[in-house]
Amino acid sequence: MITFVIPSRNNLSFLKLAYKSIKKLKGNHHILVLDDASVDGTGDWLSFMADNHDNNLHVYTNPGPDRIGIVGMFDKGIEMAKTDIICAFHADMVAYPNLDRELLKHVKKGTVVSATRVEPPLHPPGPEKIVEDFGVTPEEFDYKKWCKYVPPPLANGLSEGIFAPWCMYKEDFLAIGGHDKLFAPQSREDSDLFNRFHLAG
Repeated sequence: MITFVIPSRNNLSFLKLAYKSIKKLKGNHHILVLDDASVDGTGDWLSFMADNHDNNLHVYTNPGPDRIGIVGMFDKGIEMAKTDIICAFHADMVAYPNLDRELLKHVKKGTVVSATRVEPPLHPPGPEKIVEDFGVTPEEFDYKKWCKYVPPPLANGLSEGIFAPWCMYKEDFLAIGGHDKLFAPQSREDSDLFNRFHLAG
């Protein structure tokens, strides 16, 4: 079982798509959404879903008016997670149908597993991603096409890079003290975090 930790600020349309994709995974996973002082209806939607539809949806709300930022929200969410394994997931991501099986196949104590990203051609290609256009906005996103997508083969079956979504044991994350608050509320937080994982062995 995984806790998907998702900070979100004024991203409701993306968040709904991320939530839907995680709920379609086979495992009985927890979803922990950290609402960072959103004013777009995120709080009302999360409250309704958690109260009426989903016992595995957990919500933490920063009442604002100032935001905490993705760094602080990820740290708070990972500390709150009730499962041994956590996945740092962004509100604008969509889980591939077998994401949880692939993560759990590779994750073990002392390791971090990054899922290969599939991105539209907004950014240059890289060794950590596959470039394929399924639609840029939630309204455009072709969910049925995404669920049937067969990715091209990767060298050694793996992509190379450090990026979200990443998955690991909660205790390993806490052992290095989480994100460095120097980078709050955001910016180079992933690079710093992975460098400190590397330095800590």
